[in-house]
Amino acid sequence: LKCNGKLVTVNGHKIHVYTDGNADAPAIVFMSGHCTVAPVYDFKVLYEKLLHNFRVIVIEKFGYGYSDICDSPCDIDTLVSIQREALTALGESGPYILAPHSMSGIEAIRWKQKFPDEVSAIVGIDMATPLSFSVWTEEDIKKTVRLMQVLRRLKLASILSSVSNLSLTEDEFKQHRLLKKRNTFNTCCINEAKEVLNNARVVGEDGDIQCPTLLFSSNGQDQERDWVENQQKFAVSMGAKLISYDCGHYIHHFKSEEMCKEIIEFVNSLER
Repeated sequence: LKCNGKLVTVNGHKIHVYTDGNADAPAIVFMSGHCTVAPVYDFKVLYEKLLHNFRVIVIEKFGYGYSDICDSPCDIDTLVSIQREALTALGESGPYILAPHSMSGIEAIRWKQKFPDEVSAIVGIDMATPLSFSVWTEEDIKKTVRLMQVLRRLKLASILSSVSNLSLTEDEFKQHRLLKKRNTFNTCCINEAKEVLNNARVVGEDGDIQCPTLLFSSNGQDQERDWVENQQKFAVSMGAKLISYDCGHYIHHFKSEEMCKEIIEFVNSLER
């Protein structure tokens, strides 16, 4: 494995952070969805189109991409703290535009709740909110964890992880395949799944945030019931613009061109 970003030490373990783009432009921080094996490659199809307009940062949490796999706590405040510490170790400073995909949506909301001055805006990529987990039960989580463990044990896990073929070089595809074998349904991902209901509860109980927000939503067909309706409810609570696409959950794999234009327009509107 050969990483394309920088490794920094947080809590005694290595975290991989990729940075690129315009150093004088606003910083946009991509935060990956649950079990995305290599965020730095997963998001490339989108962030490569934003390099002129932004300082692009991709954080790979423990268990993701080139970061260490370790038995780190996965409560929401620790997840946010680890990412903030990684950025600080690299000399980065906010305010950031957070761009969370899927489950990291609750991490982005928590970041804004606890450190409001560090977050200037949120760009949600089919992001989860506390509402997203309202239909889940503890038994649902137990079943999900058992399935993850079985797939990992049978070495079937890696067939479930895809990446856009529009942007990666041949070497990057090879790296992605290696990371699938190493990372899919690892200890960190399983621990995150075990904590997600409690994390969503903590974020939900801390109340709404006020933050300029742009939301991209999928058609919800590969997500939990009421996914689209809950995206709409969150948009209303945030006073956010919601853009819906008739595609799957990894919407940046399908709609990167359209998303790029919307993100640039949204951030430009903040600066007026």
